[in-house]
Amino acid sequence: MAKADYIVSLIKSHYNNEPERFTTMTLQIAAHEAKLGHTLVANEIKAIIDKAKEAKHKTKGFAPDLQGLILENVPAVNLADMIASEDIKSKITRIISEFVQRDKLRKHDLENRRKILLSGPPGTGKTLTASIIANELNLPLYTILMDKMVTKYMGETSAKLRQVFDLIEQKQGVYLFDEFDAIGGERSRDNDVGEMRRVLNSFLQFIERDNSDSLIIAITNNKALLDQALFRRFDDVILYHLPDNDEKLALLKNRLSRYSKKVNFNQLLPNINGLSHAEISLACLDAIKETVLNEKQSMSNQLILKSIKDRNAAYHK
Repeated sequence: MAKADYIVSLIKSHYNNEPERFTTMTLQIAAHEAKLGHTLVANEIKAIIDKAKEAKHKTKGFAPDLQGLILENVPAVNLADMIASEDIKSKITRIISEFVQRDKLRKHDLENRRKILLSGPPGTGKTLTASIIANELNLPLYTILMDKMVTKYMGETSAKLRQVFDLIEQKQGVYLFDEFDAIGGERSRDNDVGEMRRVLNSFLQFIERDNSDSLIIAITNNKALLDQALFRRFDDVILYHLPDNDEKLALLKNRLSRYSKKVNFNQLLPNINGLSHAEISLACLDAIKETVLNEKQSMSNQLILKSIKDRNAAYHK
C-alpha cells in the first residue's frame, strides 16, 4: 500500500471512530517501514502504540457495583503460540477474520460471529482462546466471574447481569463468561432453584438482544450440562479435547526445546495419557526447574517422566 493510501485510511478510521482499525493501520505502517529497513521508525511507532494501549487500560474502571466481579486483562499471546488441532485453529481464525472484515459483511446484511461458546475439559485451551482473540484484535479482555456473581449476589444476579450487558454495549472488548455452568444449567433439572432459572432466562434475553460491537465468549467444561436453549443464542460452538499424540509431541518440543538435546520425545508419549495441554506444560516446567537448579545443560527422559507422573498423581488420583 502506498503512503498516501495509509494516510487516507488513518484519517478515515479516526473520524469514523474506529480505534481498533486505526491501530491496525498504524501497525501496518510500522511493518512497512521495517521492510524498508527503517527499524528505528518502526520501533518508535510500536512503542507509541504499546504505551498508549497500557495507559488506556490503566484509566478504565468499572462501576462500584461490578468491582470484584470483572477482571480486566491486556493479553499478549498470539494464535501461533497455541498448540491445538487445525480445526480449532481454523475456527478461531474465522472469528478473527470476520470481526476484522465485519464492515464488508454488513454491506451484504450479514453479521460477524460475536457470541461464542467454548466447551471441553479443563486445561485444553478455552481461556487461552479468549486471550488470543482479544490480543489479535487489539481489544481488552474482560473476564466475568460467574461463580462469584452467583454465590455473592444470589437474588441480585439478574440485575448484575444487566449491568454487565450495559458495559458490553458501552465498552468494546472481548467479554469472557468464566464458569458459565454456574448459570447455564438445564432449566428442567429437579434440583434447580427458581432463582437460577430466572438468572438463566435473563441471560438468554440479554444475549439475544445484544447488538454491540463486543465479542461475548462463554466457557463450560461440559456442554451436556447446559440448557439446550442456549445453543441457538451462540453464533459458534467450539469443542476442545485432550491432546492427541501430535499435539503432545508439539507441546513437548515447544516447551522443552532449550533442554531437549538428549530427549526422545516419542518414547514419552505413552506416558502422557489423560493429561491436558495445561498439565503437560506444567510438567515440562517442573522438569525445566529441576534441570536449572541442578545446573545441567540438558535433561533426560527419566526426569521428564518423573514430572509427568507427579502431575498425573496430583490431578488424576
